[in-house]
Amino acid sequence: MKRSIVVAEFPCDCKTVWDIVTDNKNYRWRSDLSRIEVINETCFDEYTKEGFVTRFRITEKEPYRIYRFAMENKNMCGNWIGLFEKRDGGTQITFTEEVQVKNPIMNLFVKGYLKKQQAKYIADLKEAIRS
Repeated sequence: MKRSIVVAEFPCDCKTVWDIVTDNKNYRWRSDLSRIEVINETCFDEYTKEGFVTRFRITEKEPYRIYRFAMENKNMCGNWIGLFEKRDGGTQITFTEEVQVKNPIMNLFVKGYLKKQQAKYIADLKEAIRS
């Protein structure tokens, strides 16, 4: 499994960050997605702008503290863990993504891809909080 971790701080309370990250009906702040299709209370599909779909299954959701899910698409499977912590009047998040690629050649590129995706997600989240 390949692992990528991103840590970021936001100048607002945990509830604000939590509400944005966990609201799958309001995905428009994400620059990489065309839509999210909510299947049921624990499953949803994310569609990139190019139409690539990834299925997510929420495995743990403790408000304002931890959000965890399993994910799978045709190229990989893995887990994502989001930790939310109060810090100096704001919020610190730690997002960890662990994936196993289905094509061994992709192992050469997956770590860089994960870092790029996480950086885009954090940039989009910062913009959503500002607006």
